[in-house]
Amino acid sequence: MQPILGLRIYLPSLHASHYASLFHSRKQHPVTLTPAADIRIKVPSNHLIVDLLGEQDAHLRLIEAAFPEVRIVARGNQVDIHGPDTAGEMVRTIFDELLILVQEGHGLDTDRVHRVIDLVRKDVPSPSGIFTEAVKVGRGRVVRPKTHGQKRYVDAIREHTLIFGVGPAGTGKTYLAMACAIEALLSGSVRRIILSRPAVEAGERLGFLPGDLAAKVDPYLRPLYDALYEMLGPDETSRLMERGTIEIAPLAYMRGRTLNDAFIVLDEAQNTSPEQMKMFLTRMGFNSKMVVTGDVTQVDLTDGRRSGLRIVGTVLQGLEGIEFVELRGDDVVRHRLVAAIVEAYERYEEQLRSAEAGASS
Repeated sequence: MQPILGLRIYLPSLHASHYASLFHSRKQHPVTLTPAADIRIKVPSNHLIVDLLGEQDAHLRLIEAAFPEVRIVARGNQVDIHGPDTAGEMVRTIFDELLILVQEGHGLDTDRVHRVIDLVRKDVPSPSGIFTEAVKVGRGRVVRPKTHGQKRYVDAIREHTLIFGVGPAGTGKTYLAMACAIEALLSGSVRRIILSRPAVEAGERLGFLPGDLAAKVDPYLRPLYDALYEMLGPDETSRLMERGTIEIAPLAYMRGRTLNDAFIVLDEAQNTSPEQMKMFLTRMGFNSKMVVTGDVTQVDLTDGRRSGLRIVGTVLQGLEGIEFVELRGDDVVRHRLVAAIVEAYERYEEQLRSAEAGASS
């Protein structure tokens, strides 16, 4: 190759210290490249891709909003994912889990897609397995857990003899316990279901109401009736109650009884005293299962009485066959605003505890 004659190249005159500073700057601020993911998901059929992406790609839009750094393109029966490696793999997992659900005939909606996204972000294994879990409550009807915490709760009820489900309102503590009770009854594991609640104010403020004691405490037991009606229907519920197969009674009626071959649920247990809690737990007989539910942040006891639910964990710690399951704000399955309210109260109470700890020190 011949040199080009007459061509001069002018370089700026730089001091050696300037070169050194440039080199130092390059060492301090290296150029880093984020690993990128290029992923292609192939969907077996046209109707599955429609169910997966949602009407007018509504489900796809939810995933795009959750991962704005990832580009998602759906063409025909395939979905192409391009973006940062970690986020791209999360999006792939979300689509894989949603595809499992639609392949097994489980419909998708906004709430379910949101929950799968949250579960994948929290690195919960097999989110689709949570939604495919079924508690059979008769006549082809099933109740399904909707969160990882609810799935752990159902598993604990099936595997242990005495279960405590503690958590805020809307986490499905009572509803899932009653669904498991109906499942156990229909499968023949137990011969009867006994549901109970403490009537905290029955001895004083309800005295002016008409009717006998059962009529006075009926408002406290109404949520249990509502859940039974929803799962079994009013006619079947009435039939089973008339036969004594299902019994709903205030906690005061439990004293002196031994409950064999029964699935026993104590609801609103935060309103029991330690003495009442001990009385209830010792009612358990042979071939029985007991579930105790409550929310320790909503205690209605007065006159400084302690909640039996608050201390029972310490008393029974380490005993075999007993399981404690704590449900949290992200297990709330009511309106999304309920979860936000629960979390706001938890932050407020944590601030109060921190302030009190600071004042005492």
